[in-house]
Amino acid sequence: MTEGLGRAEFLRLLAGGLAAALVPGPLRAAAPSPGRVSTAGRPGYDFWFTRLKYDSGDWDCDVRMPSNLITSLIDYTSLRVDPKEHVLALADPAVLSAPMAYLTGHKLVEFNAAERRNFERYVRNGGFVLVDDCNHDIDGLFAKSFERQMAAIFGPAALKRLPANHPLFRAFFKFATPPNTGFELNGWGDDLIHDYLRGIAIDGRLGLLYSNKDYGCEWDYDWRNKRFLAEDNTKFGVNIVMYALTS
Repeated sequence: MTEGLGRAEFLRLLAGGLAAALVPGPLRAAAPSPGRVSTAGRPGYDFWFTRLKYDSGDWDCDVRMPSNLITSLIDYTSLRVDPKEHVLALADPAVLSAPMAYLTGHKLVEFNAAERRNFERYVRNGGFVLVDDCNHDIDGLFAKSFERQMAAIFGPAALKRLPANHPLFRAFFKFATPPNTGFELNGWGDDLIHDYLRGIAIDGRLGLLYSNKDYGCEWDYDWRNKRFLAEDNTKFGVNIVMYALTS
């Protein structure tokens, strides 16, 4: 995100094709690495799914989840949605132009200097990151190491529970509480239902949503199997995206 520009304002300009002029020179000049599509200034789309790749852990979990969320956004909203997932290294400056980013894993999270710099700059300047713990375990390696990173970057009290009346829960569909997942009571992880989500707010705006519920695994199935579900379990993901784009 461009320094000093709110998320909604940035996205309006992005949709109008003006974002390239606002991104600092080094970001405009940065060429995408071979095999990677840069997200900077993707004309014609309101949203594209950006997964963050980081050096320390297994960032590439839940590989089918993005296709399910993308399908729901196309089915339920009028957004112009890029049908492809885009993977960007967290250290890549192009991350700063993503409308929303996703970070997940089971293992250690230990950002290097460039990753930490981009993560902090993105969150503080209008970005939105969904972070999902694949272990669904508040005492697991991912949770402990990620929370240490957040405390070091944003302060020890930065991660706070979202209240039941948070706008996220009514950003598109209405939810009284965060939906549970089938992985929370399967005998793995901490064997608990987490009836809360946490986040980091910057100047009253939620810039990071943190889940120990393992939504990524819950939504990780072939998108064609959605028709067999009694209720589409990715609807909460639609809320997350709509909140990220409009708050």
